[in-house]
Amino acid sequence: MQRSRLPAGGANLFQKIRGKRADAVAQGMELLDMSIGEPKGPALMSARKAARDAVMSDQESMHAYQYNDSPAVPDFARRFVTAHLTREMPEEGVAYLPIPGIKPIIGLLPLACGCASENVTVATMTKPGYPIPADWCAYHVNVTHYPLPLNSQNQFRFSVADIETPTHLVMTNYPHNPSGQIATADWLKLLCQYCSDKDIRLFNDAAYYSLSHSDESATLAEIAIDYPELSWAEAYTAAKLIGNGTGWHVGALVGSPDFIRDMGEVKGKTDAGIVAPMAAGAIASLEEDQAGIAQYRDMYRERLETLIDVMSDCGMRLAAQPKAGFYTLWDAPTRAFGQEMDSAEAFNFAMIDNTGVVGVHFPGCIRYAVCADVKAMEKGLRKAFKKADVAYD
Repeated sequence: MQRSRLPAGGANLFQKIRGKRADAVAQGMELLDMSIGEPKGPALMSARKAARDAVMSDQESMHAYQYNDSPAVPDFARRFVTAHLTREMPEEGVAYLPIPGIKPIIGLLPLACGCASENVTVATMTKPGYPIPADWCAYHVNVTHYPLPLNSQNQFRFSVADIETPTHLVMTNYPHNPSGQIATADWLKLLCQYCSDKDIRLFNDAAYYSLSHSDESATLAEIAIDYPELSWAEAYTAAKLIGNGTGWHVGALVGSPDFIRDMGEVKGKTDAGIVAPMAAGAIASLEEDQAGIAQYRDMYRERLETLIDVMSDCGMRLAAQPKAGFYTLWDAPTRAFGQEMDSAEAFNFAMIDNTGVVGVHFPGCIRYAVCADVKAMEKGLRKAFKKADVAYD
C-alpha cells in the first residue's frame, strides 16, 4: 500500500513558517518578510569568478569525486579553517575535513559518537534555536536528546551545570541563531574544561562566526587546542560568508584527531564529498577578498541597528543584543491588536494576518531577520507595529 511511513505533523518550525508565508502570498497579501535567514542575490564576484574558472578547467580532479579529500583544491579544509581564525593552529593534535556544508554533517555527529550500536545522549541548543540538530537526533533510534536552557535571563549562554548526566555529545551553535549571542573565550574555557573532565564530545556550529560584530566573539577551535584530552570539533561554511551565496554548501570541519577520524569514517561511507568548483570559489573569497566579506558584515550590522531602533520605538522588547549574524530576537508581546496573545506563535500569525510582517516564533520569543533591505521596509514596519499596538504584562 502506498502511504506515508512517517508520523503525522512532522514538519519543523521553518517548514511551518514557509507554509504560512505561502498561504498569505496566495491570498494576495504583500509581505514584509523577515522570517527565514536567506540573503538574496549572488555570491561575491571574487567567488563567482574563481568558481567559473574552475568549472571551465580541464583539470580532471576538478570534475571528480572529492570524498574526504580535496585534490582539486589542495589542502582546502585547513586553508578554509585558517582563514577564519586569529590564532594559528598547531601542526599536530588537530585534524581537518572538507564538508558539503554544515546541515548534512549534523546528522553524522551522533553516528560518529557510536549511536548505531549504543545509546547516546545529546545536548542541543534548539530551544530557542536552529531545529536541525534536534530533528537529526530524533531520527536516530539510539539517541536521546534534550535542549540546553537558553533565555533572556542567562542571555542565551547556558551553564555547564545545565549539562545533564549522562551526556555524550554537546552540540553548540555560537554565534547563536536566533539570538545573535556569541561565545567568549572565558565561557568556552569553562565548557572545554568541563567536557574534557567528563569525557563529553563537544561540537560547535560556527556558521555565523565571520559575521561577528564584537571583538569578544571566539571560536571553539582557538580555545579547545589548549585542552589535549578534549574530544572536539567545529564546523564552518561558505553559505553565510561570501555575501549572499546561501547555496554554496561547502565548508570545513576542524577538531581533535579522534573525532575527525570518526567523522571521516562515517562521512566517507555516506557521501561523495564537496563540489570542487564551489570550494575553489569560496577559498578565493576567503583568502583574497576579506574586504568583500567585511562589506556584507558591515551591511548586516547597520541593518540590525536600524531594525532595533524601529522595533524599540514601536514598543517591542529586545530579548538580547545581537553580537553576530543577521538576526534579532524579541520577547513575544502578551497583547496585540487589542487582544491577548497566549503564545509567540499566536502573535506571529496575528502579525502575518493583519500586517503581512513575517517572523519566526520560538517559545516566548520571536525572531526577525535583516536579510532584506530594512531601510526600504522601515515605513511599512512602523505602520505595522503601530497598528499592532503591542504590550507586555
